[in-house]
Amino acid sequence: MINYQEFAKMEIKIATILEAERVPNTDKLIKLIVDMGGEKRQLVAGIGMKYEPKDIIGKQTPVLANLEPAKIRGVESKGMILAADSSGTPIMLSPLEKVPEGSKVK
Repeated sequence: MINYQEFAKMEIKIATILEAERVPNTDKLIKLIVDMGGEKRQLVAGIGMKYEPKDIIGKQTPVLANLEPAKIRGVESKGMILAADSSGTPIMLSPLEKVPEGSKVK
């Protein structure tokens, strides 16, 4: 378990997916360019078994914005989208209504 102070350190923001393409030689990984309110970032997400890149462009999703950058299959990722796990399949989360990019998730 984590306490509230640890949870409060997580910076979760709504981002709009601007670009999406498969990471070469992988089945699951998609490289995303997202807009987090005036800041564009590149992320790598393991959602390729469920989603086609063209189908998620324009979608909004929560992003853990202050995660330490990582290289995944040689591609830099500066954050992590949040998804539900449905029997091992990631299901993207999205607000019920369009909100401004960069809106904080509380």
